Amino acid sequence: MSEGVVGKIVRPERVTAGPWLEVIASNLEYHRAAFLWKCEGLSEKQLRQQPIPSTELTLLGLMRHLQGVERAWFQRALAGTAPDFFPYRTRISRTGDTWFDESDSTPAAEVYEDYLRACEASRLAFAEVTGEPARLVPNEEYGDADVRFVLTHVIEEYARHLGHADLLREAIDGATGE
Repeated sequence: MSEGVVGKIVRPERVTAGPWLEVIASNLEYHRAAFLWKCEGLSEKQLRQQPIPSTELTLLGLMRHLQGVERAWFQRALAGTAPDFFPYRTRISRTGDTWFDESDSTPAAEVYEDYLRACEASRLAFAEVTGEPARLVPNEEYGDADVRFVLTHVIEEYARHLGHADLLREAIDGATGE
């Protein structure tokens, strides 16, 4: 097998008690690392593989989606900036949602680097945008939401997609784990 796109990932220990923002930040870092751990060592071909009956679900597609989650929620919603979204090809799904087109030819290594940049920008924004956890931010999907909701929603996004990543990884090469 060729060298994997995502190298060795060490998942950080989570803070389980202490100031709320430290617990949340540590859980975000843990979930980010857990997602990459599911991609660890896989080739470009494997990251693009659709091993279960779905036209929309690959590990690389989830990586594209999660970079968007990072930018949309941390940079656009919380920081109020215009994030620099990578121009991945998208399509409209059967249900009318916009989703990443799996025929996008952007190399997996570039998608991975873009995901890392999005996470780093979120880390930088985190300290600036979490000083007032009760601050309301406008949101088209949920209505006005406070910073706490946004932070827990990002964790919810990761948790949901980590479940998908678990299934995909096991179907690709049999690897299982937390």
